[in-house]
Amino acid sequence: MERLLQSIRIGINEKIYVKDPESSDLGKRIVEQSILMIDEMGFENFTFRKLGDRINSNESSIYRYFENKHKLLLYLASWYWGWLEYKMVFATTSISDPQEKLRKAIAILTQTVEQDVSFSHVDEIVLNKIVINEYSKSYLTKEVDQENKEGYFEIYKRLVDRLREMIMAVDREYAYPLSLASTIMEGALHQYFLQEHFPNLTDCDESVSPTQFFTDLVFRTLTHKA
Repeated sequence: MERLLQSIRIGINEKIYVKDPESSDLGKRIVEQSILMIDEMGFENFTFRKLGDRINSNESSIYRYFENKHKLLLYLASWYWGWLEYKMVFATTSISDPQEKLRKAIAILTQTVEQDVSFSHVDEIVLNKIVINEYSKSYLTKEVDQENKEGYFEIYKRLVDRLREMIMAVDREYAYPLSLASTIMEGALHQYFLQEHFPNLTDCDESVSPTQFFTDLVFRTLTHKA
């Protein structure tokens, strides 16, 4: 799968950025260092001025790629969901059994992230931490409805819909496949957040992973039991 991913470019909605950061070394440095800096200091404390200092470039050069840091966060989240989508598609495309395919998809979407050498300018492990801690800030805004109309969340929504289709393939009679799919996606992030910051609010720990929890939840919920 790594060889296949090396030839794949993750497509992001062009309205999110001013200039495609994948088109230049500077753009890739902006993406690479913004991931590290947001993880280090949090999204609230992150600024383009600080990013410019880190990459030894003028702050104005960053604005040539992104209108503001909100758009940058949307870009990073979209990239992450696109990357997960490719991983899930490649990992499940040859699986014919619906239950086995759904199990694999849940594992891909909820397991601990490992470094992917196919994209040298993106640290997927750190980006996963950002998505866990900061993703909600990309849509808990007054502009979310308009941004949704503009297609800013299209990759995430497409990934949820892929999972919905897999759920329906296991149990066509289940009435809430879309709700279950979105619960898995959001719930996985939440369980990792609780595990890190509020461990007394989750059963997930070193011995019980979010993947185990959601696999158990899904197959107990559907007609075809595990």
